[in-house]
Formats: sequence, C-alpha cells, structure tokens
Amino acid sequence: MSTDPYHAVQQEIQSSLQAASTLRSSHLRIRSTAREDTEELTWARNELKATLAALEADLEDLEESVKIVEETGPRMFGLEETEVASRRRYVGHVRNEIEAMRAELETGVRANGSNARPTAGSSRGGSAPGSPPPDDDQTAWARQEQQMMIRQQDETITTIAGTLNTLQEQAGLMGQEIGEHNEMLDDLEQGIDRTDSKLSSAMQRMKKFVRQTEETKSGWCIIILIIVLMLLLLAVILV
Repeated sequence: MSTDPYHAVQQEIQSSLQAASTLRSSHLRIRSTAREDTEELTWARNELKATLAALEADLEDLEESVKIVEETGPRMFGLEETEVASRRRYVGHVRNEIEAMRAELETGVRANGSNARPTAGSSRGGSAPGSPPPDDDQTAWARQEQQMMIRQQDETITTIAGTLNTLQEQAGLMGQEIGEHNEMLDDLEQGIDRTDSKLSSAMQRMKKFVRQTEETKSGWCIIILIIVLMLLLLAVILV
C-alpha cells in the first residue's frame, strides 16, 4: 500500500496558519497605532508576507498530495471518496484564508498610503481641531512596551538573586559540614597517635620480658649442667 503524506503536511500547514493568524493580529494592532513609515509596521508586514508565502508553498504540497490520491485512487490508500472530498475542502479553506490575509494586507497598504497624502488642512500647517497628535498612540505603546521589558528584567533579576541566595546558603551548609568532618578527622588522627604510642610501649615491654626470660632460662641450664657434671665426677670417684 502506498504511503499517504497528507496528515504530515496538514500538521505543518495548521501550525503555519496559526502563526499567520497571530502575525495578522499583531499587524492590525500595530497598523492601528503606528504610521506607515515606522520600522515596526514594516517588520510586521514583511513577517506576515513571508509566513503567507511559506504557507502557500506548503499548501501546494498538500494539494499535490490530494491530487495523487485522486489520480491513484482512494482505495489504494485505504480512503473513501468522502475523505478525499473533505481534504479538497480543507485545501480550499486554507487557500481562502491566505487570499483574505493578503487582500487585507494590500488593502491596509493602500489605505495607509492614501492617508499619508497631505490634506488641505494639513497643507495649511495645522491638524484638525481636537485631534490628538499622530505620535501620541505610538509613544504610549512604546512606553508600555518599555515598562513591560523593565518589569520582566526586574523579575529576572529577582529570580537570579533568589537563586544566588539559595546557593550561598547551600555553600554555607557545605562549609559547616566540611568543618565538622575535619574536626572528626583530627580526633581520629589523635586517637590513632595515642593507640600507636600505647602499642609501641607494649611492644617494648614484651621485648624486655622475652630477653629476661631468655637470660633466666640460660642461667638455669648452666646450673643444671654443673650439677650433672658434679654427679658424674662423684660417681667416677666412688667407683
């Protein structure tokens, strides 16, 4: 049976579609507050375009897999006609989503371009009465982003400080345990020295006792030999 590549490609497309939706929301949010020539809006638009291009390439692979199933025959892949039709509808749905995002992107570019043209009021050097300065929203958004980054940095620093305090406490405990072990080793070394001294003294006494015993036995042997000799001489004389 042939291998069906549909599900693997579909998972990639679904992930790319979710990423494109997130970028689309970010692009709309930035476009509503930023001017057309801002670097942030340009970056968001380019990211969305690149994601849509990659998504369309994956969609072409998915559509090709559907065509292979249709041409080879659904039975060869263990599929029903309804499953093939469902896949075809999914391909069409994703393609419509891509086209809608691109149309919305192009419409936003044209709308921002038309809004960038100077009006009669602006050519006279003033804005509409009561309208906020164009940079206020962008400045406020940038300030919020900066404050958020500062809070994240503070939280990270706090976490690092807590970790360092924990490491310091652990190092103190380890140093205390090492000191206790050193004291135990010193006591053990002193005990070994005392035992060695006692053992040396016992060995010296033992050697002295052995020498004395040997000397005492030698003296008795000499006395016994003298007595035996005297008895032999006496016996010879008497005989």
